[in-house]
Amino acid sequence: MFLEAFSTSTIAVAIGEIGDKTQLLTLLLAARFPRSAWAIIAGIILATLANHGLAVLLGAWGAAWLTPSLLRWIVGLSFIGLAVWALVPDTFDQNALKVKGGAFLATLIAFFIAEMGDKTQVATILLAARYAEASLMVVLGSTLGMVLANLPAIWLGERLMRTMPVAFIRLVAAGIFMALGLLVLIWGAPNL
Repeated sequence: MFLEAFSTSTIAVAIGEIGDKTQLLTLLLAARFPRSAWAIIAGIILATLANHGLAVLLGAWGAAWLTPSLLRWIVGLSFIGLAVWALVPDTFDQNALKVKGGAFLATLIAFFIAEMGDKTQVATILLAARYAEASLMVVLGSTLGMVLANLPAIWLGERLMRTMPVAFIRLVAAGIFMALGLLVLIWGAPNL
C-alpha cells in the first residue's frame, strides 16, 4: 500500500505537471536566476511539500466520510476531468513574478501560490482520498513527481520546450489520466 501510494503519486503528478503553468514558472525562474538551480529546486520542494501537504489533509478528510462506492465514482470521474483539463494549455504571466529576496524565496512563494487549485494539487487531493492510510507517501510521491517534472525545465530550459512538442505531451498526459479514470470506474481499485 505504501509503495503503491508513493509510486502512483509520483507518476501522476510528474505526468500532470508536464506543460503546466508551474513548469512555465520554473522556466522563468531559471532564466531570471541563472546559476541558482539548487535554490530553485529547494524552493520547489518546500513549496510543494506545504501545498500538497494541505491537499493530502483535505483528501484524507474527504475519505473519512465518503463511502468506498462514492469515493470510487469521485476519483474515477475526477481523473477523467483531469484528462480534459490536461488538454488545456497553461499560461503564466511573467509580470506576475515580482518577488525580491533571491531565487529560493521567489520560487517558494511563487510556486506555492501557482500550485493552488492546480490540476496536480487536485490530483494529490484525489490520491490522498484513495490512499488515506499512506498520506505521507502521497505527499512525498507528489513532491518527487513535481521535482522530476521541473528538473528538465531548470537545467535544459527553453531548449527542451523547443524540442518536445508540448501539445503531444499534453495529449499523452490526458490519455493516462483518462485511462486511470476509466480503470477506476470500470474495475475499481484495490481497497477502494
